[in-house]
Amino acid sequence: MELTDARWRKSSRSNQDANCVEVATNLGDVVGVRDSKDSDGPVLVVDAYSWRLFVVAPPR
Repeated sequence: MELTDARWRKSSRSNQDANCVEVATNLGDVVGVRDSKDSDGPVLVVDAYSWRLFVVAPPR
């Protein structure tokens, strides 16, 4: 999948000090997720509906 238009931002649920996850939610039907410390590394791509379910799920 081509991700050149992805606009990455740190997830609001990340530890802002060191352990950060970046997300790109501007990709239409999918969301990109990556490790902020390895911006050239692999990207997990999930469908946007599943991402929304994950984000609103109550913490355990």
